[in-house]
Amino acid sequence: MRTAKCLASAALVVWALGASPAAAAGQRIQLTGEIMDTWCYVSEIMGASEAVLGTAHHQCAVWCAAGGVPVGLLSEAGEIFMILKLGDEDTSNAGPRILEIQSSRVTVDGDLYERDGIKYLLIDEVVANEGIVNRSHEDFGVIPAFGVPKQ
Repeated sequence: MRTAKCLASAALVVWALGASPAAAAGQRIQLTGEIMDTWCYVSEIMGASEAVLGTAHHQCAVWCAAGGVPVGLLSEAGEIFMILKLGDEDTSNAGPRILEIQSSRVTVDGDLYERDGIKYLLIDEVVANEGIVNRSHEDFGVIPAFGVPKQ
């Protein structure tokens, strides 16, 4: 069953990238960066992109991932990688592992696929997890503000 799921996932990536299986070979890569909420970061709907990272935006990032918003990895170089798969989970969003590491600084091993300027990442393993190290709430408060319980 697990082999069938892996083959189905690989076929989905090949189909999504619009290439033949031979042309769709991923590049092995190890990246370090912050697991992030792609929608709020790119759209700036909750504020400037730096305000929707780290502790300031953690709760919203968890809600968005649980609701199906694509999760990404913001690399140390400032590049965004869309996470299509994490380990052996069936989904990249809403899965318990991705929710547990949301907003954390991690180092991951996986396969990189790129098409039309978008970088897709299939993560095999989280090699290191430093936890949430970006203490952005000290500069921006909690975003969105309604994420703070009333006293």
